[in-house]
Amino acid sequence: MKRRQFFKTAGGATFLAGSGLISQTPTFPALLMDLYVLGGKANLSKIEARYYKKHPDREIECTLCPRFCKLGDKERGYCGVRENMGGTYYTLVYGKACSIAKDPIEKKPLFHYLPKSSALSIATAGCNVNCKFCQNWEISQVRPEQVQNYDFPPRAVVEAAKKYRCEVIAYTYTEPVVFYEYMYDTSLEARKKGVRNAVITGGHINPEPMEELTKVVDAIKVDLKAFSQDFYTNYVRGELQPVLEAIKIVHKSSAWLELVYLVIPTLNDSSDEIRKMCQWIMKEIGPDVPLHFSRFVPMYLVKNLPPTPLSTLEKVRKIALEEGINYVYIGNVPGHSAESTYCPNCKKIVIERRGYSIGKIALKGGRCKYCNNPIPGIWI
Repeated sequence: MKRRQFFKTAGGATFLAGSGLISQTPTFPALLMDLYVLGGKANLSKIEARYYKKHPDREIECTLCPRFCKLGDKERGYCGVRENMGGTYYTLVYGKACSIAKDPIEKKPLFHYLPKSSALSIATAGCNVNCKFCQNWEISQVRPEQVQNYDFPPRAVVEAAKKYRCEVIAYTYTEPVVFYEYMYDTSLEARKKGVRNAVITGGHINPEPMEELTKVVDAIKVDLKAFSQDFYTNYVRGELQPVLEAIKIVHKSSAWLELVYLVIPTLNDSSDEIRKMCQWIMKEIGPDVPLHFSRFVPMYLVKNLPPTPLSTLEKVRKIALEEGINYVYIGNVPGHSAESTYCPNCKKIVIERRGYSIGKIALKGGRCKYCNNPIPGIWI
């Protein structure tokens, strides 16, 4: 079924609404009308994957993420979007976006990176972990045959970003690590055209591919799910230590780094765990990495817990500030004073926020307008 036929159907309308593809910008759906909607195995990509080893008897070992999947012929990795075909490993989602939207950069959230800018956000199906609280599980916890995909190769992504005045391309919604090749090549193409790149990731990736990625993108936001391996084992099905290593790699690179911690009642919100995490950040990263504490809302497989109490969010923010972190935010609570950026020296607001809306910006040359204190970030 071609694009115009699909969009005329009830299924097409339902897919667009359910996937968040209809942007607040009225003209943006015109982009979707220009793309072909694909479905089924015959329409997946067959581009050789990077970061894998070949073994005898057509077996391979994926070295992209800490799972190190060992696969026989015709087997797929844990992510479901990379397949061994006759001893060669292929990505099935190269140029096959399942979600496309125009977002404010603040939605990622990136607060110290090009305030007020717009991001062309793209994702493919798949993920290399299984967070039981995932908010995008309909596209992250499925195989690419189970969603509608758009034929959206790197050059077309960059052309769309330019056309719709998006200063940034954001690789987001699902886990960009699983569509590494697509993200990497799009980033290279974007840089040629003066478009920047931001990665929204859980950081479950091996050191070499992360180091290479930092050379071609401009900002990386890492979701640190908790600061205990037990939580990663039981609620993420992943490993904590590789995520911490990935954060250190980003910090040492030229890419801008921000961290997000989703605070889930009774599971990862203890004062002791939060304090240990903040102490680790201070030791390994320093006081100037923006740290976002986000409110949990019941989702996917964790529906038995209430939304995070505001008092808990304020408590963990206070701990982070006590430990010396300068820029600590509360997310998913529109209108809270901790959405704004404060100068750590004079305590005045230098970027005023309410939800995704930006009020005054009191910065001059990357410094506080009131006391001339430097405010780390990418501002232009």
